[in-house]
Amino acid sequence: MRLGHGLLLGILALPLLVGGASKAVAHQWTARANFVVSCENGANYRLQSDPAVAPGDIVTGRFYWSRRHGTPVRLIPMGEGYRYAGRGIWLDGIREHALLYRSKYHPLACVVSRI
Repeated sequence: MRLGHGLLLGILALPLLVGGASKAVAHQWTARANFVVSCENGANYRLQSDPAVAPGDIVTGRFYWSRRHGTPVRLIPMGEGYRYAGRGIWLDGIREHALLYRSKYHPLACVVSRI
C-alpha cells in the first residue's frame, strides 16, 4: 500500500518539478493611459485605462463622468472601430471620432484625444 502512495505522489509531483524548471517570461506592463472625450454638449469626460501590455491599449478602464464618479468599461472587439461598454453607457468610435450613448437612441458626437 505504501508503494502505491509513493508512486502516485511521484507521478503527481513530476509536472510541478518539470514546470518549475522552465524559464518564465514576464510581460512589461505599461502605465495607465489617459484620454479625453470631448462631446458636442460641451462636456469633457476622461477615459482612463487599467495597466496594459501594449502602450496605448485599453482593454479595461474607467469612464469618468466627473472628477470622482467613474464607471468601469470594457473593450468589445468590433470589425471596424471600437466599443467601450459599461453599465448604462457605451462609446462607439473609429479612430478619434466617437458616439457616446447614455441612452439607446440619443448619441452624442465626440472627439477622443490622448492627454
